[in-house]
Amino acid sequence: MAEARSPVVVVVGASGGIGRALLARMEGNDRFELVVGLSRRRPEGWTDARIGGGRRRLWLPADLTVEASLAAAASRLRGLGEAHRIVVATGILHGPDLQPERTYRALSPEALARAFAINAAGPALAAKHLLPLTPRDTPSLFAALSARVGSLADNRLGGWYAYRASKTALNMLIRTLAIEHVRTRPRGVCVALHPGTVDTPLSAPFQGGVPPERLFTPERAAEALCEVMDGLTAADTGRIFAWDGQPIPW
Repeated sequence: MAEARSPVVVVVGASGGIGRALLARMEGNDRFELVVGLSRRRPEGWTDARIGGGRRRLWLPADLTVEASLAAAASRLRGLGEAHRIVVATGILHGPDLQPERTYRALSPEALARAFAINAAGPALAAKHLLPLTPRDTPSLFAALSARVGSLADNRLGGWYAYRASKTALNMLIRTLAIEHVRTRPRGVCVALHPGTVDTPLSAPFQGGVPPERLFTPERAAEALCEVMDGLTAADTGRIFAWDGQPIPW
């Protein structure tokens, strides 16, 4: 009989606001014997450590834009246990070379390529290397943080071309991954999750019109997302869910 493998949870984007909060939240979940954070840089204050009851946490370097680093992280993880939950908590909305477009006149190929590389291609490559680590016969979950503005049906304001389109692409990638993944992991779930508006650097310049009760701390967002993930079943694979558990239309 094959030796039982320890349940592992992996958070990609561990140094970001939501990613770090998700790690902290899942460190308190005794379902997982190993909590692993992947990111370009070690999260602030992070130490690889025992977290009680024989459980432990580990950080591994990985960059979503460098496939070799994802392959190396997956190779390290392969001998540590089965990945029962994988969350990709990454994304870009703005930066020195990227700002949300108010009009198509502001479109540039460089901004579009950067948004798609981080918001769509990166999570897809993470899935390529991490989904094979999930168990074949028991439930597992792969989730990537998307956004409501990636919904075609919910687009009423326009603008934000690169961000919207890259998150729409991510949603399609998740849907396609789900169709293939279930062929070998019938109890595996692949979903996109909308965390709401979270008080992180990503949303900081755009929080002016957000009511205080709808501006979440990373910890509140992580709590809500974990509640959603805990309630998902195989019937939910390939869908998009908001922080409150409500499905978001394509």
